[in-house]
Amino acid sequence: MPEGLRERLVLPKGERQRVALAIQYIGTHLHGWQRQPNQRTVQTEIEGILNSVVPNQQIRVHGAGRTDSGVHAAAQIAHFDVCSPVPTENWKAVLNARLPDDIMIRGSAPVPDDWHARFSAQWRRYRYTIYTDALPNLFLAPYSWHYYHAPLDEVLMDKALQPLLGRHHLSAFHRSNSSRPHSWVDVQAVSCRRSGSLIQIEIQANGFLYGMVRLLVGLLVKVGASELDAESFTHIWQQEDRPAVKHSAPAKGLCLLRVGYPYTPFPEKVWFDTQPHWFLQPTADHTSDF
Repeated sequence: MPEGLRERLVLPKGERQRVALAIQYIGTHLHGWQRQPNQRTVQTEIEGILNSVVPNQQIRVHGAGRTDSGVHAAAQIAHFDVCSPVPTENWKAVLNARLPDDIMIRGSAPVPDDWHARFSAQWRRYRYTIYTDALPNLFLAPYSWHYYHAPLDEVLMDKALQPLLGRHHLSAFHRSNSSRPHSWVDVQAVSCRRSGSLIQIEIQANGFLYGMVRLLVGLLVKVGASELDAESFTHIWQQEDRPAVKHSAPAKGLCLLRVGYPYTPFPEKVWFDTQPHWFLQPTADHTSDF
């Protein structure tokens, strides 16, 4: 914890406090993070509980990223302001006792008034999972894109990703109806790796455009299937050729993996890589014990 921060976090009971949350959710039956009229969203669910527990304060929850309908989160970060005697570390239990089964609070912690879940974040990291075996798997289906129409070469896909590193105008991967006024993105890390029948694509950037990862993956699989070479993939986004990006990968394969800050209020075990690899990895030993 930075010097002097601990003193800034000690408040008299009942004073306004800013509380950070680390949140997991399965997006299958959720219409994304952001509140929408007559729709079930993560923000709506959490705000509804907070305002029932602490009425007459009109509490609003601010998230680090606005995930779309059907997208999962392993460690979404959010914050809210509240006047309450409830200790900040106890909000995790208060919320989890009332939240539905597809949303869970991994941690709650105090943060200073100038810390903001969205604007203090330095980067977000997403993971996209593709399941390539022709045999369907019910336990992988909610968290991966079942792509078995053609073999995918993860080495070619990884090669195609590398030129994305740096600051680029990625309007080719920007869906319409976005409120963002520009398409500049600082891409900090990219990778495409295979383990058995699973391919996992990870992208870390200072921010993400509306629909960016799903559009990017929808084009990237063409490289893996040898329908498009890596140079052509790069040419499309460098020329901002949005019409050439025709398909968006399904939402269910995408997960907001983690968010980075100069000061993270949670221990690493709460927020770092909490989408479990063991769950998404088929066993290497296919022999029976019987």
